[in-house]
Amino acid sequence: MAITSNASATWNGDLASGSGTATLGSGSSFDMSWKARAESGGGSTPEELIAGAHASCFSMALSNTLAEAGHPAESLATAAKVSFVAGTGITGSALTVSGRVPGIDQTQFADFAEQAKAGCPVSQALAGVEITLESATLEG
Repeated sequence: MAITSNASATWNGDLASGSGTATLGSGSSFDMSWKARAESGGGSTPEELIAGAHASCFSMALSNTLAEAGHPAESLATAAKVSFVAGTGITGSALTVSGRVPGIDQTQFADFAEQAKAGCPVSQALAGVEITLESATLEG
């Protein structure tokens, strides 16, 4: 059975001087503006929400990949940077991850991270843009 997630947005004014609010189904809301999106300042952006979705989805995918291979993670920390170019759109998402995973080495961790990147549903939804794994660092 499919689980449906919800969000809504309102926008007032034109693109350049207007502003809006995105509200997630969980109740969190974020103010938005074109300036934040095109000039890096002044509110949240759709790309920031996508980055949050990508980082969290990738973490879950990597956790599952590791556990299925018999190496449950103690902890994982993932960051995603989603790039936006005005007039072009979203151009990529760059992931970095570090983790504590007993019983594997750095090479294995990087291999598991690549598998998770490919299997992550948000990565698959972003298939039209370049997705990179900038670093996968095994701690401890």
